[in-house]
Amino acid sequence: MNFNSPLFDRIRIGAGDAPEAPEPDARRCDHPGCTRAGEFRAPMGRGKEGRFFMFCLEHVKAYNATYNYFAGMTDEALAAYQKQEETGHRPTWKLGVNSKAARMGQRGRVAGGEAGAEVEDGFGFFDRRGGKAPTPEPRLGVLARKALETLDLDETAERDAIKARYKELVKRLHPDANGGDRSREGALQEILKAYQTLKSQGLV
Repeated sequence: MNFNSPLFDRIRIGAGDAPEAPEPDARRCDHPGCTRAGEFRAPMGRGKEGRFFMFCLEHVKAYNATYNYFAGMTDEALAAYQKQEETGHRPTWKLGVNSKAARMGQRGRVAGGEAGAEVEDGFGFFDRRGGKAPTPEPRLGVLARKALETLDLDETAERDAIKARYKELVKRLHPDANGGDRSREGALQEILKAYQTLKSQGLV
């Protein structure tokens, strides 16, 4: 083939004449009436976690400026959400639940035998009549005990005593009550945190 032929030059396609590859369809902005590309994600809101709108830069800024995850929630629902937030919205239970029942099930049961049968317990682990008295369970958990220590109270403190002590300390440490002195705000924060801990465990 003669590549220098004028006929070959007439059928040759120039670089500028090659058809351009079509661009894939870009998703448009989800804002009504907007024809720009939707390049920025924005969450759809509560109850639709993991789902997003796609906006252009202008409309994602406007959306974020007014976005409120808690919009429409009642005060009770918001308080319940804040309480669940303390545990990462995971189910919780008090320490030691059913531990006494588990010990009672072990006592009086022999290996492979029936409940109610006497156990040969030479060390007195399960029989209260043995030489050692059972170790009493702590009345409160570690967090509750530390919270009571922060309020300068012991484990025997009752609900009314805890509330009275809390009010006394807040009045003493709050800047509005001590002439605007903010040097003890750290101690006040510890008192507030301790009270919330006791409240979350149903002690106040």
